[in-house]
Amino acid sequence: QIQLMESGGGSVQAGGSLRLSCAASGFTFSSNSLGWFRQAPGKEREAVASIYTAGGDTYYTDSVKGRFTISQDNAENTVYLQMNSLKLEDTAMYFCAASNGRLQRFALDAAYYRWWGQGTQVTVSS
Repeated sequence: QIQLMESGGGSVQAGGSLRLSCAASGFTFSSNSLGWFRQAPGKEREAVASIYTAGGDTYYTDSVKGRFTISQDNAENTVYLQMNSLKLEDTAMYFCAASNGRLQRFALDAAYYRWWGQGTQVTVSS
């Protein structure tokens, strides 16, 4: 059974940093796309970043480019999201998602992800 477990969320002041982790079980990273998505209250879910585990290709939504970094640790079967220079608008529930294969231009499209974690809350305050 494939499971994704997020951790690392919390409360931080604007300008601070957090690192989210997504530990995957039930499969081993080979040719998979792992993505981070977020949803703020009253807003639609939006893509944040994605990584293709076989090639390391990364994709970011424009609002986080230069501030967030997605990475993988194959030995730990874990994907990370390093978030720096956090802004108030980054406040949301963050979800990890996984799919088989290389999504390429669909890497930031939630509809292409099959497995989802329960989420971890990130709150940025002034």
